Amino acid sequence: MSATPNAFTRAQIGWVPFVAPLDEAQLTPRHIAALVDAARSKSAYFRLLARDPDALEHRTRTDKDIFYNPEAGAPRADRELAAVAVSRFNGCIYCASVHARFAATYAKREADVDRMLAEGVGADLGERWNAIVEASVALTAIPMRFGPEHVQRLRATGMDDLAISDVIQAAAFFNWANRLMLSLGEASADHPPNTAVR
Repeated sequence: MSATPNAFTRAQIGWVPFVAPLDEAQLTPRHIAALVDAARSKSAYFRLLARDPDALEHRTRTDKDIFYNPEAGAPRADRELAAVAVSRFNGCIYCASVHARFAATYAKREADVDRMLAEGVGADLGERWNAIVEASVALTAIPMRFGPEHVQRLRATGMDDLAISDVIQAAAFFNWANRLMLSLGEASADHPPNTAVR
């Protein structure tokens, strides 16, 4: 068994399930449909979630709509930053690594993403990103901590209602997704190609 990473990074790492996933040969047409993208059959994470295909399909379509929907709303980098902030706060090294790579790629702000990974959610990333991080962490810590002041701060950075909604949904989704990943498995220093989560 490989070592569990103990530092946040943008490097690719793996994820090892605590419970055996389905084998690829066990996947039925219903499982394949629930994966939404058949290439996910290579992922131990998705094959584990495929044990409940209805829940998996709803989870994946929700994820895709929050992060991939290009019709108005927040830029992809802001959505990914919310996922990184939540994952950093929750201690999900695996999710933080995946979404830190996305945030850095879409924003072209590798140094800022690395600063948050190293320093935590209190790192100074500039007003817009600080507002996204603060709102995401408030929602994650205790949902009732998120309030009108967070919306006002996001709006003051130029975000409209759709963009603010995207940030809230990205944070809320990863607040749940981190807990799922942390309870079903753990990050691994190995990074086999079949561990991608998306």
